[in-house]
Amino acid sequence: MRYELSDEEWIALKPMLPNKPRGVPRVNDPRVLNGIFWVLRSGAPWRDLPNNFGPYTTCYNRFVRWRRAGVWARIMSALAGPHDAAVQMIDTSIVRVHQHGACINRNRKQSMGRSRGGLTSKIHAVVDTNGLPIRLDLTAGEAHDNRLAGKLLSGLKSGALLLADRGYDADWIRTLVAEKGAWANIPPRCNRNEPICFSPYLYRARNLVERFFNRLKHCRRVATRYDKLAANYLAFVQLASIRLWLRVNEFTS
Repeated sequence: MRYELSDEEWIALKPMLPNKPRGVPRVNDPRVLNGIFWVLRSGAPWRDLPNNFGPYTTCYNRFVRWRRAGVWARIMSALAGPHDAAVQMIDTSIVRVHQHGACINRNRKQSMGRSRGGLTSKIHAVVDTNGLPIRLDLTAGEAHDNRLAGKLLSGLKSGALLLADRGYDADWIRTLVAEKGAWANIPPRCNRNEPICFSPYLYRARNLVERFFNRLKHCRRVATRYDKLAANYLAFVQLASIRLWLRVNEFTS
């Protein structure tokens, strides 16, 4: 069936899954994971999960339980650990919140906010030299692009090059990058008085982060937010990123 893990992807993923040496044996891991990835890619409700993946409650409960245990975040960190840190790119992407995900009180606490597109969330991402995700986070849709820049750029390496658009042209961001021994190649805003060193040629490589968001949104569960809880939606974003890493590792191994 479409969207299932290949044998190579499963071999790479298996050692990173939680070990359960005691108690009742866990339901077939590949079947459950394939069910979770099917929902991620198709965007269908959990109740519409095909029968060959088993009960939808099993897949949903496993997804939520491992999200609470930090499994998805740990797998993402493990896969992104050996990334190419020579060039890093930071950007955001707006996602529309579906009406089924908007029926929870205090939406702001769940990274939902009002913007031109209605109720939206914003994905913040840092990608490496190859356009693969390193760090991810969420805010409400109307939040400024650079709100999480300090957190996301905490792993910036000395000697690295940071590429970002004008939304990140702030003195505190340039200072943060310089303190880490890196160089920020960010186009200056038109209201800047002092000259800023900027290379349009190097800036052209920033399209990799845009292409990352395009690939991320091939997963319909990411392209539109159906989840009421920000933690569940971020887990789907992490799963989509995990799949990108697995596929790259499969082709390069």
